Amino acid sequence: MAHFDVVIIGSGAGGGTIAQRLAASGKTILILERGDQLPREAENWSPKSVFIQRRYQTKEQWYDKKGKPFHPNTHYWVGGNTSFYGAALMRLRGRDFEEVQHAGGVSPAWPISLTDLAPYYMEAETLWRVHGARGDDPTEEGNEPPYAYAAVHDDPGIAQLRSHWQNQGWRPFSLPLGINLDQAHPVTSACIKCKTCGGYPCLLKAKSDARTIAIEPLMGLPNVTLVTGRKVVRLETDPSGKTVTEVVCQSEQGEERWTGDIVVLAAGAANSAAVLLASANAAHPNGLANGSDQVGRNYMFHTLTAMVSLTAAHVDVTFPKTLACNDFYWGDPDGGYDLPMGHIQLLEYMSGQTLEGQVSDWLPPGLVPDVISEGVAERMLSMLVISEDLPLPDNRVRVTGDGRINLNYTYNNLEGHERLVKKLHASLDGFVDHAHPVSQHHFEIGSLLPLYGTAHQAGTVRFGADPKSSVLDPWCKAHELDNLYVTDTSFFPSIASVNPTLTTVANALRVGDHLLDRLGCSRPAETAHSVKRPGSHKAGESLA
Repeated sequence: MAHFDVVIIGSGAGGGTIAQRLAASGKTILILERGDQLPREAENWSPKSVFIQRRYQTKEQWYDKKGKPFHPNTHYWVGGNTSFYGAALMRLRGRDFEEVQHAGGVSPAWPISLTDLAPYYMEAETLWRVHGARGDDPTEEGNEPPYAYAAVHDDPGIAQLRSHWQNQGWRPFSLPLGINLDQAHPVTSACIKCKTCGGYPCLLKAKSDARTIAIEPLMGLPNVTLVTGRKVVRLETDPSGKTVTEVVCQSEQGEERWTGDIVVLAAGAANSAAVLLASANAAHPNGLANGSDQVGRNYMFHTLTAMVSLTAAHVDVTFPKTLACNDFYWGDPDGGYDLPMGHIQLLEYMSGQTLEGQVSDWLPPGLVPDVISEGVAERMLSMLVISEDLPLPDNRVRVTGDGRINLNYTYNNLEGHERLVKKLHASLDGFVDHAHPVSQHHFEIGSLLPLYGTAHQAGTVRFGADPKSSVLDPWCKAHELDNLYVTDTSFFPSIASVNPTLTTVANALRVGDHLLDRLGCSRPAETAHSVKRPGSHKAGESLA
């Protein structure tokens, strides 16, 4: 049985970033990934393969609260789901770290503040090549440094929409995007602003994802080992239950066991909770690290509505996802509603076959003639309304005796979201001929928006200062174990109303520095002086 200084379970934004942070220390690092290397093939750019045949999506089934099976929108490959995301990389707002009253209840405070993550946000934005512009987003703090990469230019159709919203008094801003784009030299730019970005793996590897940014640069290092096709099924501990002693995997060769001084779990919010629940033992009868009974609880994923609009003429757009709006993030500036509503961003270009895939659960693609779907796509703009889903204890992940994931989930906190949908719908008058909102909470999980589905999942292994109400401490170490950390989105106490990837990366860099301290290694020079060493602190107290 091979032994490593650090064993990391999962190679997505949380796991890949931890590996990247620790690699230069010289410590031996094992990355266990249940998927394989994502093939570079023509099908990467095929809407039929991606959206209709769902070539890269997992074939496993999860079960909803009624026991009905569904296919989660989850991808098990090196790099995790980030290879398929839309590359929107936004910071949480300062107030997102505080307790916030919503129409549907309270969004809880985090045990850290924006101050703690600010230097890591800056580093993550540069590392993940985030293109953006400061000063236009009304919810910014005002002290953020400029982006290292200029905002992506609007296509003509999106520039017209920006002006249309500005004429209504809105303050739209350039959506921060992580892509390897050289706008000054388009001929040699890695990114070509194609129609196959969000939802697709990038054939050119020009999208900033964990595969290209975090994992592949490590593959030549002698101290880093990536092993694919290994599904971690449980963690075993010493008799006291305070130390993880073995990581147990399933592989084509049968069961395998690995050991490490430190174990980092980053398998995704549902799967990380499932691993901990399946690891129950005499010292942890309700699941590993689950003395608080919070493992698997508080499952969140954003409340989403796609606004699909049609115009009479063709829309001059190839790469539409460059515009966003936060005017209504904390309430309605026009008055009458002073509770959070959410965030609006443009969606990716949708080809005819993308559209067919989006509705394939209830309308077979063969019944939609290509000429109709392509004609619609050429006249369509799609916008996404994202609102905060609150952490409810009964929205939870369970694991059955035979290892199946059961997701018990009920939509909540819809009032602000529905108000924002109406605002967006009204704002399009005079710009489009027809707009129709399609809200995910009106449908069963998995039957709408396969591009997102169970993406943006979070909250099942929340961190906090109080072991009675959280699973992890503020450094994402399990309260009840000495050597177990969790760094995927399951640590989130709340999910805010923006895409979670940048926060996952920034926090993994923060936890990585903590682990470097623990291992007796030096930190990277750019952060060694700017973040306080780990120590005791009160809930809500800044760690910076």
